[in-house]
Amino acid sequence: MARSLPNQNGSKKALVPGLSPSSPYVSRLSARSALFTEFHLLLDSQKTALPSTDYRALVLTENKLYRPSASAREKIWQELKKRYRLNALDPLFAAFWEEWQRCASDTERGLTAYILLAMNDRLVADLGKELLFPLLRRAPAELRVADVRAFIERAKTTHSEVREWSDETRFAVAKKYCASIRDFGLANGIVHKITVRPALYGAPVRLLVRALRLAGVPPLNLVRAQAFRLIGLNDTEVIDALGKLNSVGALRFRMQGDIMELDVTENC
Repeated sequence: MARSLPNQNGSKKALVPGLSPSSPYVSRLSARSALFTEFHLLLDSQKTALPSTDYRALVLTENKLYRPSASAREKIWQELKKRYRLNALDPLFAAFWEEWQRCASDTERGLTAYILLAMNDRLVADLGKELLFPLLRRAPAELRVADVRAFIERAKTTHSEVREWSDETRFAVAKKYCASIRDFGLANGIVHKITVRPALYGAPVRLLVRALRLAGVPPLNLVRAQAFRLIGLNDTEVIDALGKLNSVGALRFRMQGDIMELDVTENC
């Protein structure tokens, strides 16, 4: 069963919405893309993860993101918080922060931030596993706004919340999703987005493992999880990928029969 945390109103929200079958689709990408550049800039200004109130102060009071007005600063803060959680006390963000600190390149950072967004947004996660995955497998392949929009249209049959979105909202989400995939380094191009199959990096894989554990996925199910499709791995390749990362010291992995050892901590 997916783990959840209480909201302020007493209801429960999935700890990892991107992995929870009960999480609704949200249209947070309708206004702007993933805002990865702003997120990167905000994180680079600090050496430790901060409570949400401190991140908010960096944006609103210190204007670290260089917005011209108080209303613009408040808006960008709200959008970043919804996308990336931005709270050292949040287990998913805390796991992300540890992996972000271990990244060795901007390419690895982009993929790691993409995993955080997908784990916090079920629509992004489902698009990644179902629509983007085959395009990554046969990269270079074109990621088309029309195909993303068609995916969202089909979702109306199983996600009642999508039926409440206007046509303009559905189109905007599709367009901003494609732009975000480019910003994370999984595609190239301005007008036409052409996919790039990602290399195998430690930080995004470790973050996926941490997120799956937070969601309560059993160990033997973890190595077959479809969530790894987000970085282009099908469920038969995960064990080999973990073995390769083990060989370079990015994590510790050993599997024999039904016994599995998997350690993704920094001291592994």
